Amino acid sequence: MENRGRYIYGVAAGVKAVSLGPIGIEGNEVYTIPCGGFCAVVHSCPAEPYQSGEETVKKWVRTHQGVLDEAKKTLGTVIPMGFDTILQLKGDDISPDRVVEDWLKGDHDRFQAIMERIKGRDEYGVQIFYAPRVTAKQISEESWEIRKIREDMASKSPGMAYLYKQKVERAVKAEIERLAGEWFTDFYRKIKGHCDDIVVEKTKKADRNRVMLLNLSCLVEREKVTDLGEDLEKINDTEGFSVHFSGPWPPYSFVAQPTITAAETKEVSNAT
Repeated sequence: MENRGRYIYGVAAGVKAVSLGPIGIEGNEVYTIPCGGFCAVVHSCPAEPYQSGEETVKKWVRTHQGVLDEAKKTLGTVIPMGFDTILQLKGDDISPDRVVEDWLKGDHDRFQAIMERIKGRDEYGVQIFYAPRVTAKQISEESWEIRKIREDMASKSPGMAYLYKQKVERAVKAEIERLAGEWFTDFYRKIKGHCDDIVVEKTKKADRNRVMLLNLSCLVEREKVTDLGEDLEKINDTEGFSVHFSGPWPPYSFVAQPTITAAETKEVSNAT
């Protein structure tokens, strides 16, 4: 059966047809289809999404990432597409590669704008955590109000002492929430100074010993990565805080997925 779809890994600048070898998902041959100053990094596939169990899909996603890494080495800056982005035909009167060429033509201006935005830059993930127990201990030791409540609690009956304990817990929680707002603003400002753009992602549950304060996707010029890392290291060395710094990644968070304008095509995207 003829493969009537084209799996799209990404788009790079270039006018040459290049083979990257059998490095694609399921060992497929990866090659480029050039048109109008850009080339799509693709492999031939059936015109339907890839579907399988969770572990297999994870393997495919890693392969997708690996192809983008290799394409970057060979072709330079690559606009990444999400996993399982497939161009497919609506009819049989046009070749699959021609569909890709029409897509590159139709989105040329948008590809150009995206390429200018991400050239020489990579995406990095920054997650900052704080330890609530450490923070609560510091607050209890430094807050005059909380120390006074604890002193008063020592002379109270068990029933009243319990109420005072709850009062202390509420005061500590309120102070942590206030400080968390200050920390967020301060850390965000420091990080932003090294970035061209930042996407604030949803915070995720960590564990009982840590709370995620910031979860950021950062677009960073390669020359500024070292300075960003140094500032993050200072935060990581601060008592009660820890930092997870990951990358470089293709700039997925800063690439609006180009739409398909060729009338004969549609896009299947099941990004995980």
